[in-house]
Amino acid sequence: MNVAIQGIRGSFHEIAAMQFFGSDIAFTECMSFTEIPVLLKNEKVDCAVMAIENSIAGAILPNYALIDEYNLSIEGEVFLNIHHHLMALPGQNLEDIKEVWSHPMAILQCRKFFRAHPNIKLIEEKDTAEIALRIQKEKLKGIAAIASKSAAELFNLDVIEDDIQTIKNNSTRFFILKKERENSTKFTNNKASLKFITKHETGSLAEILDLFAKHEISLTKIQSLPIIDKQWHYAFFVDFLYEDQVLYQNALHLIQKKVAHLKILGEYQQNTLQL
Repeated sequence: MNVAIQGIRGSFHEIAAMQFFGSDIAFTECMSFTEIPVLLKNEKVDCAVMAIENSIAGAILPNYALIDEYNLSIEGEVFLNIHHHLMALPGQNLEDIKEVWSHPMAILQCRKFFRAHPNIKLIEEKDTAEIALRIQKEKLKGIAAIASKSAAELFNLDVIEDDIQTIKNNSTRFFILKKERENSTKFTNNKASLKFITKHETGSLAEILDLFAKHEISLTKIQSLPIIDKQWHYAFFVDFLYEDQVLYQNALHLIQKKVAHLKILGEYQQNTLQL
């Protein structure tokens, strides 16, 4: 199986992919999220792993838009506890570090650590693990990366500060994506992701949420996203848990009649946080 990931080997996307699929997989490395849906649509990869939200930084809204635009199917999810480590060439310590290069999300999640070290210049880059690799290949002294322990081991760097993330229980949710959704419903599924656009009427969103509750469906996330060609109109992306397939299908049938647009983004099994 060939899996597209954002970043390179040693990235958190690789760790999430191996947690979901196991170690017997091949990877296609992407430096940006926008490459991933194109690879799926052109059948260059079998599936992909894409970060969708972080417990500190919140939702990654452009990724919701990519999934919707390319009509990708959500086939599963992975929750991964994120441990950020500061790493550099062997023999260096924190006092030697003049700059830290990393993904803006990683920098954001470690802002308290760097407030205590204002002498360190922060440089935004595309991928955490790729910076670790570059430091090793180019023998960059005075430069450190924020990345996983896996990246430090893979690229022979020394970890000079452990767990520098501001919130120690810092987790990221990843979607497992495929080109298109299978028609058959698996009875082991207990979670779904939907997109809907309400009718422009008072109380329409509340009415939809009430239908979920009446059908014993537990809403776990709701996220609004602007509709590009309609100013101040929004689509809603929701995740929810259900136990009864019949109640779930009945709820979908009723919601379909009450919204302007409804799309099933995926039906899958709930995943739990891995520490």
